[in-house]
Amino acid sequence: MHALVVGASGGLGAAFVSLLAADPRITHATCWSRSETAATGAKVSGARIDLMDEATIETAAGNLAEVDLAIVATGLLHDGDRGPEKTWRSIDPAPMRRAFEINAIGPAIVAKHVLPHLAGNRRAVIAMLSARVGSISDNRSGGWHSYRASKAALNQIIRCLSIELAVRRPQAICVGLHPGTVDTALSRPFQVNVADGRLFTAEHAARCLLDVVDGLTPLQSGRVFDWAGKEIPP
Repeated sequence: MHALVVGASGGLGAAFVSLLAADPRITHATCWSRSETAATGAKVSGARIDLMDEATIETAAGNLAEVDLAIVATGLLHDGDRGPEKTWRSIDPAPMRRAFEINAIGPAIVAKHVLPHLAGNRRAVIAMLSARVGSISDNRSGGWHSYRASKAALNQIIRCLSIELAVRRPQAICVGLHPGTVDTALSRPFQVNVADGRLFTAEHAARCLLDVVDGLTPLQSGRVFDWAGKEIPP
């Protein structure tokens, strides 16, 4: 099996690479990131891409072999000192545009160039990191406008891709994955509100999500699942 991890240079992405490289079922792991991946080994190779530069993604995809598992582990909660919006008065078009670029447009462009390389004669999966707060029906507290909206857009993209995949590659699966709160720099300012036992290491979250992916069938394509395998409503 050939695995691809996009956003592989740190945090959850690097954890995916390490676990996949240690999996005897995986014959090769390809890593795409903005910088060199920390993962090493005979089964691992890497390429540099810029999520906002389609040409770099197209070039990297040109060297892809057939892919059995693709994980898009990219995402942006906020930039710099500016946290997620708590009120509509904090909405700023520049960071909102950036959130959509990283959380929705980038993964869509990755899918555009990776999906043609998905295995066509057997089960194959493309999974993208989403978030529970991207659920519209589950939004009861408001706020975080840019992050919520961009992840909701990603979920719609996942749904659209799954419908087309069902025709072109009936054994393929396209899903969103919610890792929970992972102990990274991105989540650190918000960890005080995390319930006991719900702050995960990157390795634990990655392992849980890979277990979820292993159990998916094509009938579940187009949906979003959390680390425990529970479906998140749209």
